[in-house]
Amino acid sequence: MTLVDAGPLIALIDKGQGDLHRRCVEAHRKLPGPLITSWACFTEAMHFLGGLGGWTAQAALWRFLEENALVIYAPNLQETLRIRTLMEQYRDVPMDLADATLVALAETLALKNVFTIDKDFYVYRINGKDGFEVVP
Repeated sequence: MTLVDAGPLIALIDKGQGDLHRRCVEAHRKLPGPLITSWACFTEAMHFLGGLGGWTAQAALWRFLEENALVIYAPNLQETLRIRTLMEQYRDVPMDLADATLVALAETLALKNVFTIDKDFYVYRINGKDGFEVVP
């Protein structure tokens, strides 16, 4: 499984993203599936897709779930508290909620690959030590 941030979810669906759309589609083809994300990332992607392409774009994101190409992970209380700790730790970056959920998820599931266009993932560390392998 590969973690996926909101940016690639948007780019996979919105052809108006140009070269970014093309790069994300190519990268997605090479990734073992399904992708895994958090409710925060899914919500962020849904919000932006609504503005970019309305319901049609949002329905395309729902299809990722329906076709088992995307899984949404819901954190437990301990993981939720870790998300808060991560946001505080990286407040100078700053780390937003969606990014914090992916770092916590990486720690919980021992995942290193993240499909993102966010350069902050080169800064974040898994369990305070390991870097991410960023795709694309």
